[in-house]
Amino acid sequence: MMVIKEHDVVPFRNKVKECADKIRMGLVNQTKLITAASELVRNMLRYASGGKILIEIVSKERNNGIRLTFIDKGPGIKDLSLAMKDGYSTNRSLGLGLPGAKRLSNEFDIRTEVGKGTTVTIIKWANG
Repeated sequence: MMVIKEHDVVPFRNKVKECADKIRMGLVNQTKLITAASELVRNMLRYASGGKILIEIVSKERNNGIRLTFIDKGPGIKDLSLAMKDGYSTNRSLGLGLPGAKRLSNEFDIRTEVGKGTTVTIIKWANG
């Protein structure tokens, strides 16, 4: 799914909710997943003018989950350890995007290369 403009965010969030409902994810975990996804998609729009998001249902043992992969071709993150600190922002925001998304997810991975882009992958388990 491509997210290029602000009006692409609502259909993206609806698709995430639809997948979460499909695997019977509870409301609390759905809220955490959608909040993390919203933070990450807004970062992608703000810093990289959008990108591609993969939405997948995944399984591990007896647990199902949602894996979201955010791929952009933006400027990359110069100092990843600084970007992962609460309160850090290059855009006068609250600076909760990346660390907040990490806290709300069960699994979090970020890969970035300056001048090439950033890929963030999160997983939220239905029962976790």
